[in-house]
Amino acid sequence: MSARRLDASALRDWAHTAVGDLITHTDEINRLNVFPVADADTGTNMLFTMRSAWAHVDAEPPGRDVAAVAAALAAGALQGARGNSGVILSQILLGFAEVIASAAAEREGDLADIDGELFGAALRHAVGLVVSSMGDPVPGTIVSVLQAAAAAAEHSAAEGVELVGVMEATAEAAAAALDETPEQLDVLAEAGVVDSGGRGLLVLLDALTGTVGGNTGHRPAYQPSSSPSALMSRTAAPPQFEVMYLLSGCGLDAIERLRGELDKLGESVAIATSDTDQYSVHVHVDDAGAAVEAGLAVGVLRRIQITALTGTTGARSAGGWARGRAVLAVVDGDGGAELFGGEGAHVLRPDATEPVTAKQLLRALVDVGAAQVMVLPNGYVAAEELVAGCTAAIGWGIDVVPVPTGSMVQGLAALAVHDEDRQAVDDGYTMARAAASARHGSVRVATEEALTWAGTCKPGDGLGIAGDEVLIVGPDVTAAAAGLIDLLLVAGGELVTVLTGEGVDAAVGEALQAHVHRHHLGAELVTYHTGHRGDALLIGVE
Repeated sequence: MSARRLDASALRDWAHTAVGDLITHTDEINRLNVFPVADADTGTNMLFTMRSAWAHVDAEPPGRDVAAVAAALAAGALQGARGNSGVILSQILLGFAEVIASAAAEREGDLADIDGELFGAALRHAVGLVVSSMGDPVPGTIVSVLQAAAAAAEHSAAEGVELVGVMEATAEAAAAALDETPEQLDVLAEAGVVDSGGRGLLVLLDALTGTVGGNTGHRPAYQPSSSPSALMSRTAAPPQFEVMYLLSGCGLDAIERLRGELDKLGESVAIATSDTDQYSVHVHVDDAGAAVEAGLAVGVLRRIQITALTGTTGARSAGGWARGRAVLAVVDGDGGAELFGGEGAHVLRPDATEPVTAKQLLRALVDVGAAQVMVLPNGYVAAEELVAGCTAAIGWGIDVVPVPTGSMVQGLAALAVHDEDRQAVDDGYTMARAAASARHGSVRVATEEALTWAGTCKPGDGLGIAGDEVLIVGPDVTAAAAGLIDLLLVAGGELVTVLTGEGVDAAVGEALQAHVHRHHLGAELVTYHTGHRGDALLIGVE
């Protein structure tokens, strides 16, 4: 795979990949987290911050230039910054946004992509912003790794190296600096770990290298040689609370006064700036109220977050999610995505050739951004992958309720009775009951001659299937579907739903509607073109 430019499209792709890679590495990063507080949440905080950055970009209309995408990433990260590491990440993204915006202005808006020189300048500016937000940097932290990365990028760009080579050199310099962090910070050496924030930064740099270059080298997992929790018990008691809020309506002088006041109250003070009149404030304190009051004394506060640090283990609380309850439906076809999305569900689309994996399901559950998620697998997720993905999501503090839907028609029945105002257990039970009451089958086209329970079929015949058995063999899809509908309605029913797949003519639905009208008085048939692959038709009866 040839290298690509770091343009707006690549920057979007990197943000998407970065979220996925952080999901993969979050537990590893959390296990390394002993500084400044051994609360095992650095990976989680970086993920939540990067997810907010990606969501902000994803909400932007397509076609925006590279400067606009970079600005959206920075704005999203600042809005959703979580923890010390999240504040730092927001400043790294802001560094890119400001340098790219400046370069675009110099070229009167004619900036299509980021070259090696601009990449190095962005990293160097990011170093300055991070140091400004954190105060005096501590050697052996993410700042040290970022400084090494910036130096490598500047050096290799000055040598005339192509962009992908600059990025590879940057990532390798970051990895080398990360390995040196235990030698620079005693608390890391005692715990036998590298810096967790630096490890998170390396994940992001590797993701960027992979986005532009096409592949990244495999890095071994970084493991602590002793327990961070044991280290925590041997050190002085950490502050009780982490306090964060967004601050606006004040000038730089007020910000410096606030920093001084927060330094008196606690530690790990970080005040991140943006290109607007807004700041993200972070501090670890014993008196959370005093930290909030200090902010109120200088400006207007929004999104105040107070998290207990004492005794935490990095658990992902429901308070980290943007909304209460949502539905995630696994669906196929553009029409299927539009149909379920129009009913308020979040959608996960299977790949064309591979089944949905537990990792893909976990990523989708995290992207939903809800504390409770009802999952409609719709027959596209194997049981073992569904269990693994949902179990992993529960570890992220997401209350996952998988609803047993074996087809998209069952998923629609379940979605129709979803009510987020009910308790989750009641909602899940009602949705499951609705799905179970929707008898369903499918129609596919025979590709070879074979003997079925309904007789011999030949290529081109329509096969009406319920469960794993062929119950109807017809000369075409319409005839097989009509026979299957007749069987499904034997036990009664008022509504027949037919989902037509890729390449199915609209005349099929019209013929089936006429068939139901003639032969099943009191029943109604509705047809949706979902464009799903595989079976020509999906049929449900309620």
